[in-house]
Amino acid sequence: MSAAAPDGDPPLQGLAPVVAPGTRLMVLGSFPGEASLRAQQYYGHPRNHFWPILSALWSVDLRALPYARRLDEVRARGLGLWDVYASCRREGSLDSAIEDARLNDLPGLLRIAPGLEAVAHNGGESARSMPLTRALGLPVYRLPSTSPANASWSFERKLAAWREVFGRHGLL
Repeated sequence: MSAAAPDGDPPLQGLAPVVAPGTRLMVLGSFPGEASLRAQQYYGHPRNHFWPILSALWSVDLRALPYARRLDEVRARGLGLWDVYASCRREGSLDSAIEDARLNDLPGLLRIAPGLEAVAHNGGESARSMPLTRALGLPVYRLPSTSPANASWSFERKLAAWREVFGRHGLL
């Protein structure tokens, strides 16, 4: 699958939500990068801090597990994963290159995760949709992006921010 969708090509399609009946916290990214789309995996770029952060929070080396087992662990711990955008056009992986974006059904989050307690936006582009997620009447957080492009935050600083939100919702 090509990760580029120049004008005239069909838009890139995002990934299905990772959700379970016990999902309490939904982490929303913006849209999968090229590596994630190729692998059909959330946070598939090897330098993305998402899986290392969860590994540190849960004391489990998720990177050593096959992807399906990672998702099992995510669901079992009450975490859900999805993206703000269902589709878009984009050259490369940078959020700043996203064009013609179509939103996922964010107002419908409670239908797919009826036990949802909170929403956390992974980075600034995702956080642009905070008005939609705040309308759910749940706590909404803006977490520092786990993307390798967010080099201004150290791993330790990102981990501390993520730990605070996960702790508030019993995911530690």
